[in-house]
Formats: sequence, C-alpha cells, structure tokens
Amino acid sequence: MTTAMGAALRRIQLGNALSAFGNGFTVPFLFVYVAQVRDLGAGTAGVVLSAFAAAALFVLPLTGRTIDRRGPLPVVLVGSVVSAFGSLGFGLSTTAPMAVISSAVLGAGIAVIQPALATLIVWCSSTTTRSRAFATQFFLNNLGLGIGGLFGGLLVDTAHPGSFTRLFAIEAAMFLVLAAIVATVRLPHTPTIEDIDDAPEDKQLGGWRALLADRSMVQLCVLGAVMFFACYGQFESGLAAFATAVTRVQPSTLGVALAANTAVIVIAQFLVLKPVERRRRSRVIAAVGLIWTVAWLAAGASGLIHGHQMWATGAIISTYALFGLGEAMLSPTVAPLVADLAPARMVGQYNSAFALVKQLALAVGPAVGGLLAGAGLYAAYIVMLVGCSFAITVLALRLGRRLTPAQDSPLRAAVATTPSAEVDRVVAAA
Repeated sequence: MTTAMGAALRRIQLGNALSAFGNGFTVPFLFVYVAQVRDLGAGTAGVVLSAFAAAALFVLPLTGRTIDRRGPLPVVLVGSVVSAFGSLGFGLSTTAPMAVISSAVLGAGIAVIQPALATLIVWCSSTTTRSRAFATQFFLNNLGLGIGGLFGGLLVDTAHPGSFTRLFAIEAAMFLVLAAIVATVRLPHTPTIEDIDDAPEDKQLGGWRALLADRSMVQLCVLGAVMFFACYGQFESGLAAFATAVTRVQPSTLGVALAANTAVIVIAQFLVLKPVERRRRSRVIAAVGLIWTVAWLAAGASGLIHGHQMWATGAIISTYALFGLGEAMLSPTVAPLVADLAPARMVGQYNSAFALVKQLALAVGPAVGGLLAGAGLYAAYIVMLVGCSFAITVLALRLGRRLTPAQDSPLRAAVATTPSAEVDRVVAAA
C-alpha cells in the first residue's frame, strides 16, 4: 500500500467512524420515538421501519452500476447529504406520512453509502491489507454505534420530543461531516466501465448479467443470505421473543446481552485478525457456522432450564457473545472476498449486490422469526436456526472448492509468490 493510499484510507475510516457515532444516537430509539414520543402507535412505527428497509431494497440494485460508472466518492457525497435530510426530517416529524417519507429518505441514503464506502476501502487497500482494513471498519462501526448509543441514552427524554429532535440533528450533522471528510480524499485511479469501452463484446456483459454468470459470487450471495438471516435478522425479533417468553429473562437483560455482543466484537476483533488472515477464508466462514450452531443450541438449552434462572440467563448472554465472536471473524473475511471475486470494473456492482442480499435477509429474518414466535413455535424456531447455522458450514466448504488460492487465502498466495528475501516482510506486515 502506498503512502497516498494509506492517508486516503485513514480519512475514510475516520468519516465512517463518525457517521456510525451519529447513527448510534438514534438507532436504539427509532421505534420508541415514533410509537410513543410522537404518539403515532406501534403499527405506524412498524410501517416507518419497513419504509426504511424498502427504500434500501429499491436503490441498491441501481447503486452498483452508478459506483462503477462515476466512482464511489460522489456516491458517498450524495448518499451522505440525502441521509442528513432524512435524519433531520425524522427529528421534525409529527405526522405519520412525514415520518414514513423521512424514514424512506434516510434508508435510501444509508443504503447508498454502504457499498460506496466498501468500494472506497477496496480502492485504498491491497489484497494482503484488505482484511485488516475491513476489520478496522467493522470495529469502528461497532465502537461508534456503542458510544453514540450511550450518549444518546443520556440525552434522551421521552417526555420531551425536543430531546429526540436534538439526537436526529446530531446524526444529520455526522452525515455531513462524513461528506466533508470524504470530499478531501484523493483516490488512486481504478478502472471503471468507461475505461473498457473498446473491450470485446463478450467481455462487456456488465451489470447483473455478468454477476449472475459468476458462480462463485452467486454461491457467496446464497451463503451470505443464510448468514444474515441466522444472525443479524434474529436479534430484535425471534431471539428477543424467545428469551423473554421461553427463557423468561427480563427485557433489561436483553440490553446486557447486546452489550456483551458489542464487547466481544470490540475486544476480539484484532485478537482474531492474524489467525483469520493466515487461514482459508472458506474454512473461517465454516468455523463461524459451527460457532453459531453452538450459540443457537445454548439459546435452546436456556429455554429448557428456565427454572434455574441464573444459568438460563447466562446461556442467553452467551448466545449473543458467541454471535459477536462469529461477527469478528467474518468482518475481515467476507467483504474482502466479495472484493477479490469482483472484476476491477465491477467492484461497486459486487458490493451493492451483496449489500442487497444482506438487506433482503434482514427483512425476511425478523418476519419469519416474528411469525414463529407469534405462533408459539419456539422449538421449531430453534431447530430451524440450528439447521441454518450448520448449513453455513456446509455452504462455506462447498464455496471453498470453487475459489482460487488467491481468493481463498490471499496472504498464503502472496507469500508463495514472493521472493524469499521478502517473505519475512510480507508475513510481518500481516
């Protein structure tokens, strides 16, 4: 990595951390704000949050092509300004239509920012440094969200809507700060679609057609859908319902469990980075599947021993902690793999496609978890998630058979092709 690339990457990571800090001020309080503070009801709150997700699903299929044609930097700038308007509108919303529109604008803006930031990180890193760059992004995201949530909890007062307006104004300001920081970044030149207009016709499939022809990427998207469904898609729906209804923990315990999840991510992220970098990505993902299988078994066990409340509570908290460990292992693995599978001219398209898969899983996950919880089918719920977690292991190992050595284990591939005088330097840099 050159000095210029390193400087650009540091600015991108700083902007990303500050925007996550701003998000932390509002994310934990969205439902309460709409339903109780603005007195619009739980049903309206559900519609508002659905509008957030639906807007993301609408813009993501269009985002990747735009990133590859125009570059990720202007996309981040536009997304940041749109998000700032949505956030500020949210804070001023007093009616259901205004809240729904603001939520959709905010969701669209954030959805555009995510793959564009990922593409910026790809442009400012090399194959051997990419895992560390994405691990740092994930670490700063969680740290920013956690600190922002802590400060937001200290500032918020449900009896005073103005306190929530202040939180959304802070979030909007942080989006504008992200735009200001990213605007100062000087990027290395990377091929775009315009750079290959003279390429042969069979090399210009482009867009979704070319992506769907990439069997490795399709398999990774299927794997990603199962991962996001089995973990992130259950935190605020099925798992929370199971913990309160079956394990019979207090709602406040869920806050402790989420704190344990964040703490494990923050503590473990750089502890697991070197071991993860030195191993095949497919096997790391497979190991995460086994860890999450144990996590869901622990959740199921907590429902069987709810009479022993201390042990049952510990099992639920352990479930969230194990999810955090898996997340820390995936952050330097999955996003860099998406980037390494992508042709240089389609990095934005691949990042957007994977973000779309994630968003779909995050929409379906809570719906399925909520339906099973509402029907009282908790045993079927746990069995389903244990099966999904084990399927992650199976799908990851199958994907590994399709990956090249450079895609599955870039550090090993770099060492294998590096002259012996430079081997020690490459290993030390890792």
